[in-house]
Amino acid sequence: MAFVIRPERPEDADIIHDLTVRAFAPMPFSSGTEAPILRALREAGDLTLSLVAEEDGAIIGHVAFSPVAINGVHAGWFGLGPVSVAPERQRQGIGKALMAEGLARLKRAGAAGCALIGNPAVYARMGFASDGALTYRDLDPALVQRVVFAGDAPRGELAFAPAFDPGASTPAPPSP
Repeated sequence: MAFVIRPERPEDADIIHDLTVRAFAPMPFSSGTEAPILRALREAGDLTLSLVAEEDGAIIGHVAFSPVAINGVHAGWFGLGPVSVAPERQRQGIGKALMAEGLARLKRAGAAGCALIGNPAVYARMGFASDGALTYRDLDPALVQRVVFAGDAPRGELAFAPAFDPGASTPAPPSP
């Protein structure tokens, strides 16, 4: 592949915002909050890892990782999402490459694991699984998935960074 994966830079924020809006606009599951969530994560200091795929000087993809709590405890677990790829470049392995690189970096940094809300058929290919022991509100537990880097698989209620719930009574989990 001709693209490179690198950490986001401060000057990338607006480009990532626009890319995220474009990537999620046609998605029926999108709440339209993905780009504002990224800004809020960045402003709160909760954007633990933010990677972009760049090709010929243009950003064509982005992935974000932020801290999560399980049963109210932050224990080295992170949430994956959102993942954005330019609409004209989707289904070319860019999102998968971004996720793989991000997960590898988290693992090298000593993370215990990573969780997400998403389609099991999509994320199982990246090593994510659900045994029903990790939950998120009243969502189907099969959609609440995790990949374990160290220790035991988590059990309990998953909570995402506050940016995912900007004071609303029903927070939106990260979109797949």
